[in-house]
Amino acid sequence: MPLLARTVLTPLHIDVRRGAVADLGAILADGRISAGGDVAVVVGPGQGEQIAELIRPSLRSADVFTVVGGTLEAADDLGAKLRARSYDAVVGIGGGKTIDVAKYAATRRGLPMVSVATSLANDGIASPVASLVSEGHKGSYGVHIPIAVIVDLDFVESGPDRTNRAGIGDAVSNISALADWELARQVRGEPVDGLAASLARMGAEAVLAHPGDMTDDAFVTVLAEALISSGLAMAVCGTSRPASGGCHEIMHAIDALYPGTASHGELAGLGALFCTWLRGDRRRFTEMSACLARHQLPRLPADVGLTDDQFVEAVRFAPGTRPDRYTILEHLAMSPSETRERLADYAGAIRDHCG
Repeated sequence: MPLLARTVLTPLHIDVRRGAVADLGAILADGRISAGGDVAVVVGPGQGEQIAELIRPSLRSADVFTVVGGTLEAADDLGAKLRARSYDAVVGIGGGKTIDVAKYAATRRGLPMVSVATSLANDGIASPVASLVSEGHKGSYGVHIPIAVIVDLDFVESGPDRTNRAGIGDAVSNISALADWELARQVRGEPVDGLAASLARMGAEAVLAHPGDMTDDAFVTVLAEALISSGLAMAVCGTSRPASGGCHEIMHAIDALYPGTASHGELAGLGALFCTWLRGDRRRFTEMSACLARHQLPRLPADVGLTDDQFVEAVRFAPGTRPDRYTILEHLAMSPSETRERLADYAGAIRDHCG
């Protein structure tokens, strides 16, 4: 009998709206995740602790653990604490670092994980990947996709504006990542998963085309859903390919060479715009540049405090961050002098034509 469909792992519950966190107890019970509230709630400093107090009346049996920093050590420490008793699930509440720590620890303990995002900094809120720092270097670790994803717009609104805007850069970068995936198909015969590509593309296109900003609930909802779709795309194909190309190679290179420069989403957007210029797609370049400018996201190395020479070095280093990946950077294999020339042309195009 022919295979007529495939099974795709997705969260049981996705909720993006105001007031969603107050219903967490009911969501866990209705989804048969935890009827009695026997969950480990993982929070970070700041809003996570505030939310933990909000949900405590409806989750009286929960234990609350505070984690600081998105490190492998913090995730291992949390995993050890989860052995104290039997839990139905792990609920990670906070920004990307807290959620990644919770995802990793839950996976190692074989527990379902609920992602409660208080910011929209990147697509990690729903992805099967945890980005954790170990011995000063950030690595990506495969984890189970969250069993539920909740984004409460009230808490996103009260979070740092720059942090949330960074998610726009990460969402839009999918357009460049997908172009790199198609390039790898054409040059190396690498298979492209059409469903994963569609999920990643739809969210990116919606963010790119939406006229609103972070003060507009409609736009914030579109952004949240785009980041969730990006995470689902990675889960569908079992790789970060639909959301990570040369754009993320540049981001990882800057993180390695010049740590603390800017956030994941800010660097992903910058890298995507530069890779789109290298690809020669002027229509896409203009669209993406206008979007990043409208949302006050970096487009030039100087916008994140890097000199041109530092950015050129990051581009040279970038392919080494993902040796198995073929992108426009590997395709062009530019020398430092060639990269410097392309960067000068790129910067001129931004200043002259894109505002």
